[in-house]
Amino acid sequence: MPLADAMDMATAYSFSVSIDGIEVPYVIEVSGLKTEVDMVTYQEQAKDGKYIARQVMGRVKPGQISITRGLTDSKTITDWLKLVMQGDIKGARKTAEVCLYTSNGEQLKRLNFRNVWIKDVELGGSLKAGSTDPLTEKFTLCWDEMEYA
Repeated sequence: MPLADAMDMATAYSFSVSIDGIEVPYVIEVSGLKTEVDMVTYQEQAKDGKYIARQVMGRVKPGQISITRGLTDSKTITDWLKLVMQGDIKGARKTAEVCLYTSNGEQLKRLNFRNVWIKDVELGGSLKAGSTDPLTEKFTLCWDEMEYA
């Protein structure tokens, strides 16, 4: 669905993350939403002796996204990391989806990721006596394929 006006742009506050169709709760931040293609450079010599450098498209590169969410008692993310650490390739590969929404809640873009596995988990926030700051769980997902849906 398009934005309300041609001069409007999307805002970053309305999004969701799902893994294998299950929405990840308490997501605070998503970063690294980047798709990239290899650049292949080659040189050739023209008939007149002139040196020519050219660039062509190469293969699509796999990528990574980072997700930060509020820390809960859920072990889903760390259990997933355990599968990876145990070498369970089949069990560790999942699908993921990031949806971006307009300010009135309509879907603007959806990014689908395939062959996703978790690379790391970091507990964020400062452990400090008397602190009321929220703790977070930040994790990095590696993916093989991505498509804009």
